[in-house]
Amino acid sequence: MDVKTVLNSVFRRVFDNDSIAIFDEMTANDVEEWDSLAHINLIMEIESEFSLKFTVDDILGLRNVGEMIRLIERKLAARGSS
Repeated sequence: MDVKTVLNSVFRRVFDNDSIAIFDEMTANDVEEWDSLAHINLIMEIESEFSLKFTVDDILGLRNVGEMIRLIERKLAARGSS
């Protein structure tokens, strides 16, 4: 599974915008609709899509989409090895 491709689909769904193309340095400042409520919806959709859970520390530590992708990949790898 290509995490970035799936995550891009999640972003398009959450922000109802088929033209979104995520990139590693992308932040909430790059998406007009990305406010605090949208952030919560985004996190919930990501957890649902990838069947994983984030801790508060996980979420607070994210500075951009690239870090989000790496976090998802780490959690998926940890789940696969347990």
